[in-house]
Amino acid sequence: MKASLGRPGSPGVAALIGALCLCVAGGAAAQSSPGEAAKDAPYFASAVTQTEADEYTSYELLDPGTASFRIHYEVTATTAGARYFYNPIRKGSVASDESVQDAMLGTPLHFEVVSGLEARKDPLMREADPATEYIRVTLARPVPERGQARLLILKTYKDPKSYYLDGKTLVFDRPLGVPRNRIVLPPGYEVVGLSVPSQIRTEPDGRIAVSFLHAGAGVAPLVIRAVADAPSGAAARPAAPTTARSWESPFQGGTEQERLAERAHENRDIVYFLQQPGTHAFRLYHDYTESRPGVNGYANVVRQGSVASHPAAMILDSGQELTAREMSGAELAASGINVGEEVAPEAHVVVIPFTAVQPGQSLRLRISETYTDPTSYRLEGDGLVFDRSFGRPRNAVVLPSGWYCTFSAAPATVSQLPDGRVRLDYWDDRPEAVDVLLKARRRVAAR
Repeated sequence: MKASLGRPGSPGVAALIGALCLCVAGGAAAQSSPGEAAKDAPYFASAVTQTEADEYTSYELLDPGTASFRIHYEVTATTAGARYFYNPIRKGSVASDESVQDAMLGTPLHFEVVSGLEARKDPLMREADPATEYIRVTLARPVPERGQARLLILKTYKDPKSYYLDGKTLVFDRPLGVPRNRIVLPPGYEVVGLSVPSQIRTEPDGRIAVSFLHAGAGVAPLVIRAVADAPSGAAARPAAPTTARSWESPFQGGTEQERLAERAHENRDIVYFLQQPGTHAFRLYHDYTESRPGVNGYANVVRQGSVASHPAAMILDSGQELTAREMSGAELAASGINVGEEVAPEAHVVVIPFTAVQPGQSLRLRISETYTDPTSYRLEGDGLVFDRSFGRPRNAVVLPSGWYCTFSAAPATVSQLPDGRVRLDYWDDRPEAVDVLLKARRRVAAR
């Protein structure tokens, strides 16, 4: 898959940090002292409880008279060595028609419904709620060290308190704790009320859907109101999005296809680890899921003005390390590696080959590199400046050790790693890129 690692995304903080793997030695960071380089290395957390990442839920609302909705839940188990994954059944909901698949192989997994007391017998689930039932899934393979196990859980919930008719108006009133969600209305309904800022899209079969990212803490207070006055069936089916570009922009904007794509389901995320600013270097890792049959390589086109070094890659599903190769776009075309997109012959490309993806299967890849870019990352006086455009919905930046944030032009959520470094997460629910202008200064030494 062609991409520029300078324009990417990031998931939930705790789970992602727990799953973090950056298999690089810091190229330009070697210019700093060994002590500083060690402090600014990627952070590896060891989880002693169940952890997860990349949660995404799609709700397909059935006829409102049934008070039922079909749930499609994508989740990634990230605790190394875990053999089971526990998915709580929400109180007040009655679950039915459950099934679970391994996302890598597309094969069914064994599962059973257990009580909270039974779940507590698992050392990773000692804090399970005794009053809650859980779907316990037996994983296809133990979670690899610093790897992942991706699951697709399907189930139908009946919950008349969350989904009901108010006169002739459909109401879906359900606080959602998963940060990425899509809700598909029944045929013939249009949205007339929506409490959480969301994309509105039309499914290929004509049903209206809303989709959103919720970057903040706590649950998203979602309330959807809809009425049945829209066409259904063939009359409601949308025309395919075009490759026409925005006519309003003073520059060439994105295509209609790109702008109307669902942001919440975008599966790419990126984390930048800034080294000490005198090096102009930042390490990064970039995760993405490849599901296109026949694709057998990833191509990162290095952004102009940046120098990439020490590329590395792994398949997160299995823990298998991959070999990276540097070449031109012309050499890539001659190599026979299918990266799924065309690359300009003159481009400088880092290529990572892997076994071709089979129909119905997918791979979750982690690409790691060190970038040096004096334009994007520099010292100005006694402060650092990180000025870079992010094109992905989920992005994160970790400041170097000993520095604190003084300016962030784009809104971000902030957390602190156990070693004291500050992490800023930039979640972008808009189709245009986020221009991150970030400034920081050194902390005063503790007295």
